[in-house]
Amino acid sequence: MNFNPHPEFSLAGNIVYLNHAGVAPWPKRTADAVKAFAEENAHTGAANYLNWLRTEASLRGQLKELINASSTNDIALVKNTSEALSLVAYGLSWNNGDNIVSSNEEFPSNRIPWESLASKGVEFRQAILDGTAHPEERLFEMVDKKTRLITISSIQFASGLCLDVEKIGRFCRRNGILFCVDAIQSLGAFRFDVQANMADFVMADGHKWMLDPEGLGLFYTSPEARERLGLTQYGWHMIENDHGYENVPWNIAHDARRFECGSPNMLGIHALSASLSLLLETGMETVEQSIRSRTSYLIERIIQAPFLTLLSSLREEQRSGIVLFHHNSVDNDRLFRHLRDHGIVCAVRGGGIRFSPHFYISEAQLDHALAVVDRLQSFP
Repeated sequence: MNFNPHPEFSLAGNIVYLNHAGVAPWPKRTADAVKAFAEENAHTGAANYLNWLRTEASLRGQLKELINASSTNDIALVKNTSEALSLVAYGLSWNNGDNIVSSNEEFPSNRIPWESLASKGVEFRQAILDGTAHPEERLFEMVDKKTRLITISSIQFASGLCLDVEKIGRFCRRNGILFCVDAIQSLGAFRFDVQANMADFVMADGHKWMLDPEGLGLFYTSPEARERLGLTQYGWHMIENDHGYENVPWNIAHDARRFECGSPNMLGIHALSASLSLLLETGMETVEQSIRSRTSYLIERIIQAPFLTLLSSLREEQRSGIVLFHHNSVDNDRLFRHLRDHGIVCAVRGGGIRFSPHFYISEAQLDHALAVVDRLQSFP
């Protein structure tokens, strides 16, 4: 079998990579961009820094296209999702008795910053998501007149539950509630429109579906919501004239760059721009359709297997790039070790085994992964 059917991916040996919801492998062009940047630094240092700034500007344009932002001014480059969430949590002004509504399935990044506000008298409410046709309603039921913000992952990291963020955005807008979206399991996999879903804040690392190294992410703020955030960190880069080093007095940048306090991650910028070029050249509609096709294929194979139980939703509109299942007679840790030992890169999450294939993964690779699961039946 050709385990690397796409020319941009050259994973070693018999590896089948099904952990894009965790940390993704880099495309060839991204590895080449990192090598080229390292070679340039080794030979000429920052002599061509102006070219680096052009790459940074290009990346902001790519991110604007990816999320359909109205302007690159709305996009900040941050270290990770947790940093962006913390900028919101500690940038907003809270009153004793305020509450935040979220779900019981959130990754710690979208839980811990909010829970830490308990010392300010802010309550963090967790709606229990269920398998109904409209799990968003569970969030709405938790809202009252003291609710300041709904914060939710567009796709839940373990179960893969895909929520209707446009529906949630409309509810928030009608009720004067801020809307924060952790989009790390959407961006790079599914089309995402910050204008259609009326999000006030959106954040995501690049190292999952966007196929980037760890250490760089985006933080979107709508112009109106941005003005409601106080700043929690300061530095040379977040002022209006960031290259006027003797500029006294200084003014805070009017755009989202105000959240970028210090020197940018230029290596990560070159890498993410390369990775996004692959996704945007392929077309996010094509990427999404391919991932949905792989997900549906996996689900059908899993529900047909008498020894496996699907844990992800069967509803088409709630499917994502994540498929969660468990073995009916083999514990998760043993099955995970078996898969790992046979070159299947996946994860243990949410009480099961999580497969998360990207657009370039073939059905033949999925068949191979499931065959590895099946072979465990033959061993005690």
